Amino acid sequence: MTRHYRIAGVDEAGRGPLAGPVVAAAVILDPTRPIAGLADSKKLSALQREALAEQIMANALAVGVGVIEADEIDRINILQATMRAMIVAVNALKTVPELVRVDGNRAPPLNLPVQTIVGGDGTDRAIGAASIIAKTRRDAIMIEMDRQYPEYNFARHKGYPTAAHLAALEQHGPCPIHRLSFRPVRQSELF
Repeated sequence: MTRHYRIAGVDEAGRGPLAGPVVAAAVILDPTRPIAGLADSKKLSALQREALAEQIMANALAVGVGVIEADEIDRINILQATMRAMIVAVNALKTVPELVRVDGNRAPPLNLPVQTIVGGDGTDRAIGAASIIAKTRRDAIMIEMDRQYPEYNFARHKGYPTAAHLAALEQHGPCPIHRLSFRPVRQSELF
């Protein structure tokens, strides 16, 4: 009989935006309940991501999410905030993994065996699942933030530095979810 290891895939969403949190997810897939179509979240449409996120939540052995808000990103920097979100996500798993695989070349300090995989969101199914959960959770947060701060149109660009977002920043200045330590936001405060 083949032994299946409890492997958690970990990925994040939201390192580059000027507003909103960075969100990390950790997913342990159930080898007896395969999910077709898992891939890097950036290569999927929003509808595909939503459908897969539902399947992941229904079929995975465990899912954990970590959210670090903009004010903490400003205090500790985006890299440290990303690592902290990953730690929170792994610690939120209801099942302890035997191995953690992280997308990229840096791993958070965990008391578990960790592997980093550059491009892992496209090659490792658990990391792909984590990328989908992180992206859909962050998008949902930014759609909610759009209701609170409609002048920035967060539902459309999710806080990324699009021309429309930069124009809104110049016109209205930053709101409470903007990352004040990011240069375009700092520059908008000077006007």
